[in-house]
Amino acid sequence: MKAFKTTCNMQSGCNNWPFLIIAIFILTFSFTKKAMAQEKHQMVRLAKIQVDPSQVEKYNAALKEQMAAAVDKEPGVLTYYAVADKSDPSHITILEIYADSAAYKLHIETPHFKKYKETVRHMVKSLELVDVNLIAFARKPDKESGSQ
Repeated sequence: MKAFKTTCNMQSGCNNWPFLIIAIFILTFSFTKKAMAQEKHQMVRLAKIQVDPSQVEKYNAALKEQMAAAVDKEPGVLTYYAVADKSDPSHITILEIYADSAAYKLHIETPHFKKYKETVRHMVKSLELVDVNLIAFARKPDKESGSQ
């Protein structure tokens, strides 16, 4: 697995395996057959974030605003899921799926993403970005349309 990592002040003993398992589980339910056909070009990334515990609520609000804007305004942003560790809500993992690397490059230049980065820059204690490859997915059919 090819990985790109950026680490800022990572605390020792931090175990992110539960986040990875949750993200992979969510990933398996996020694709359609059409998306699988396009999967070879997609960019899939996990962002593992440690937030200042006293600022989790503010961080989550900024994250939700950015995610909604990205999905609404950017055709190349396909999926965003954010999860927090139940025992420590300041440990957040985000699953991001883009149509391709060009869509990601466009995403990080948007005003809403730049606003998010500026808003949270003093809230984030560490950040690790991991590029991953989709191995497989399984999904129940959509009951409304009957398709997968």
